[in-house]
Amino acid sequence: MSGLTEAITYANDHQQESLEALQELLRIPSISTLPEHEEDITRAAVWISEQLRSLGFERIEILPTAHHPVVYGEWLKAGPEAPTILFYGHYDVQPVDPLDEWDSDPFDPQVRGENIFARGASDMKGQMVAHLRAMHAMLATGSLPINIKYMVEGEEEIGSPNLKQFMAAEKDRLSCDLCLNADSGILAEDQPALTVALRGLSYFELRLRGQRADLHSGMFGGAVDNPAMVLSKLLAGMKDDDGRITLPGFYEDVRDLTERERSLMPELSDQWWKERAGAEVLYTESGFSTTESARARPTLDVNGLLSGFTGEGSKTVLPARAMGKFSMRLVPNQRIEKIKQLVEAYIRENIPATMSYELIEHSSNPPAMINPDSPSLKAGAEALERVWGKPVIFDRQGGTVPVVAYIQELLGVDSLMLGFGLPSDNIHGPNEKQHLPSFYRGIETFIRFMYAISNGSV
Repeated sequence: MSGLTEAITYANDHQQESLEALQELLRIPSISTLPEHEEDITRAAVWISEQLRSLGFERIEILPTAHHPVVYGEWLKAGPEAPTILFYGHYDVQPVDPLDEWDSDPFDPQVRGENIFARGASDMKGQMVAHLRAMHAMLATGSLPINIKYMVEGEEEIGSPNLKQFMAAEKDRLSCDLCLNADSGILAEDQPALTVALRGLSYFELRLRGQRADLHSGMFGGAVDNPAMVLSKLLAGMKDDDGRITLPGFYEDVRDLTERERSLMPELSDQWWKERAGAEVLYTESGFSTTESARARPTLDVNGLLSGFTGEGSKTVLPARAMGKFSMRLVPNQRIEKIKQLVEAYIRENIPATMSYELIEHSSNPPAMINPDSPSLKAGAEALERVWGKPVIFDRQGGTVPVVAYIQELLGVDSLMLGFGLPSDNIHGPNEKQHLPSFYRGIETFIRFMYAISNGSV
């Protein structure tokens, strides 16, 4: 294929430049959930737009939403007969807490061995820079054989609350034949994989209040109720000892896996899960394997708790307030609206008269299924197999990528989840990293994929 070999050679010869580009972006602390990083969000958006400009993209804009902006740009020089790909990415990252567990500054990227350590290295700045560098290699040695549009948001790590509205308003601008979503990963350094299903997400914050202010527990303990105790009971009551969620009606819409879907799930041993979780003992839903529980079953988890005195030493306080954050991962056929109703009903029925409460819905995104027989999935698999030298495993992911369902609903096209993060990359945790050999292989994979679909097989 004309130009393919030259582009791959160029990418391999310019790996140092690719690493430097990644380091530039990683130095920007674009944390979307913290207001003090608003300027950093803007810096990251500008960095992406400047990269697109240097590649010769047109109509480059930093488009506003109700919160953080979306970067858009297009390269439509391959002509109307060539397929048009919408590349999706996000430039925002998670907070870095707990900071004292990092071995180096989260925003001073450090290369140690085969990995680069920084917040966002794997999720997903590494994946996005890999695609940018693949386009750079192709344009430096010839031209892109396909049309590309870029949509890079700054709110994925807070649940993409404004993305659906943005996409609905910009539907014509975003029209395409396929979405290439790089917010994904593979199973191991030596095992390529493609995602064919994602779980949805409903994320809530529950705030309880008892008396007007914190009280002395010796003087008032036994006379007034304790919000921290009530909150703990409420949260614990939503899940039983078998790992089943107790909200009445929660499982009514859960669809059982088909035999085809089971066959597409990787065979991951409990030891595999223990090693990657850093856990000596696993906890799964009764009657299901660890892989099924983590990939294809709904879950409920407490994400954060706050109440009373949390400093060093002791303080005999009876707290006036308690706050808990909890989320549920949803599977196909579960409806977000119904899940919220079930949560609200449970709290109303179980909250004692001693407490007032507020339930806040932070983000809700539907699950998504990807057609396992699509030509683009086949092209992605072939590209991965050529680079990694191994057959691809088709995988279900337990996480949520909101845009996949939005793309299907609003644009009427499928997504290809093609990224190179590893389960061991510690995304969302301390010492997040990107495996550099996978990063460089990812650049080559993107090159091969873009050439492969240039014949219209999307």
